[in-house]
Amino acid sequence: MKKLQTTLLLFLFIQISFGQKLNVINNQAIQFSIKQKKDTINFILIDTKLDEIKPVFLFCQGSLPMPLFVKPETKNIWMIGGGITNFDINEIKKYYHLIVISMPKTPVIVTEKHLNKSYCYIPNEKEPDEFDEEYVKADFLENYESRAEKVLNFLRKQKWVDNSKLIVAGHSQGSKVATLVALNNKKVTHLGLFGANPFGRIDQNIREYRKNAESKEITWEAANEGIEETYQMYKDSYDKETLIKKPYLLAWKSFSRPLLNDWLRIKIPTYLAYATNDIASDLCDLVPLFYIQKAKDNLTYKRYLNLEHNFFEVNEDGRANYEKEHWKEVMNEFIKWTKK
Repeated sequence: MKKLQTTLLLFLFIQISFGQKLNVINNQAIQFSIKQKKDTINFILIDTKLDEIKPVFLFCQGSLPMPLFVKPETKNIWMIGGGITNFDINEIKKYYHLIVISMPKTPVIVTEKHLNKSYCYIPNEKEPDEFDEEYVKADFLENYESRAEKVLNFLRKQKWVDNSKLIVAGHSQGSKVATLVALNNKKVTHLGLFGANPFGRIDQNIREYRKNAESKEITWEAANEGIEETYQMYKDSYDKETLIKKPYLLAWKSFSRPLLNDWLRIKIPTYLAYATNDIASDLCDLVPLFYIQKAKDNLTYKRYLNLEHNFFEVNEDGRANYEKEHWKEVMNEFIKWTKK
């Protein structure tokens, strides 16, 4: 009965909220909020009006507590939007309602003084490396999936949503969230994975130690020590008492879940895009082998040469060239694929 009452109250809040005046931010996006007892799920629709019926494209952003908008002291507000400003937004909006969910326990709009150099939200400007404690506790895979499901449930009931198609895509950490949503939500029709690690997260640290030792950046003794410390950290993430003292380990535990097994269970069309100079997605080259073994033909993959994790070109020294970005073409290829 209590669960039913909570559901009815949530439904009532949604109905009332939608009847109110739209909360348009910076003439770019409409903000929605789903209030719960312990959390408020904020998300934005990249549009300023709701006069067109289109399917939903949910983009799951990467890691770190970045706000959706930044408010400078002297300049106009501007949008981060989980990285979607790198996309050809108008091209996506031709076909879909583009949705981005705010990071948990992170304000939608943050003033510059509450951002560190990586544009992450920090409650105390004097401690740029300290994230909000509530965010750290909420930063785990299952929570992101749960929040996404509530947003999709809300959107499914809206008159301006075409429910015949549902696109869910994610970059980096967001690819893990998108995977679980697609695995457990039968309404999802297309899955997009960008810069994904098919074997989770923590394996990247181990591979990086090996690569650094092979290139003689560090000694094999140092690599061996680092690998053993990584094992210990992962063990600690499974210890309940340690998690109480070090809640940040919960993210390592949940996000190190291997995705490959989930991908092989998913039957809908799946699109995998990754760059060759990205250690996070190095092992994507192996993924087609597993699909071949399972006689599965629902995978489309695109390997981008000489680009890094965020699809920037790479200089000869291995560093990203931020003057040469390719996100627009990467995402536009995916949009074309969803229309086939």
